[in-house]
Amino acid sequence: MSSLDELSDYLIAPDPGAPRLTRSVSGFDHDGQAVDISVVEERPLTIYLNSQEIVTAMTIGDYPEYLALGFLRNQGMLAADETVTGVEYDEELEVVVVRTLSQTSHEEKLKKKTRTSGCAVGTVFGDMMEGLEDVRLPQTPVRTSDLYALAHKINRTPSLYLEAGAIHGSVLCQDNRPLVYMEDVGRHNAVDKIAGWMFDTGTSPQDKILYTTGRLTSEMVIKTALMGIPVLASRSGFTAWGVEIARQVGLTVVGRMRGRRFVCLSGEERLVRDVDPAQVAEEDRKSRRKGAPS
Repeated sequence: MSSLDELSDYLIAPDPGAPRLTRSVSGFDHDGQAVDISVVEERPLTIYLNSQEIVTAMTIGDYPEYLALGFLRNQGMLAADETVTGVEYDEELEVVVVRTLSQTSHEEKLKKKTRTSGCAVGTVFGDMMEGLEDVRLPQTPVRTSDLYALAHKINRTPSLYLEAGAIHGSVLCQDNRPLVYMEDVGRHNAVDKIAGWMFDTGTSPQDKILYTTGRLTSEMVIKTALMGIPVLASRSGFTAWGVEIARQVGLTVVGRMRGRRFVCLSGEERLVRDVDPAQVAEEDRKSRRKGAPS
């Protein structure tokens, strides 16, 4: 598994032993033997923007402030230059209130909701494509050696997925270094947590890579594009609409990353193939995750 040096790359890494994220549940295996396994907790989190209730999301409960900020930012309810005066989390009520300097009103937007293909049933609003026509991502080159290094590090990082499964991970990366690794029951939540961290810290997206363990759907592509991140990579596969949107906005999309293999369906001209795949080690069985078939 990961060495201390590899874990030191992270600004935020998963904490599989954190309280409230998992619990032990008793059951029986295929032989009828009693077993105790660790399962991921799932709890509601209601997000308010000032005095207006926006949405209730099902989440594992960590980093609620980042989740709220990222969700509002990715839904276009927080402008990039919005002044946030406070983010208040009440653990007992399971509520986050984001307060802004300017007044906000999103009644019309709230009337138009779309259920997404995300696990744990994602929710976006009906004008999810709004603003995409103006998005043109930087034509940032990406080295295949960095992609291989990131996959190797991320897949060996101790995580809730390896501890209990039933969860997705998204990782904000720069070159060959994973920076912020978020997990949740829905991949959309994991991405929103990263968006919230970026908004809170003022982190530039121009030279970043977003790595995800989930499918490259239209929602994932849209969120990545609106965050301004030029490269999206995944262990899993693609949807046709996701690929179409990626090509429209100039997003480099690489999927089915397993060992030395991957497929690029958008942005091939920006890949810098600086390593021979034959020299890349295949995945260790112990670090394999759910993804595309071999």
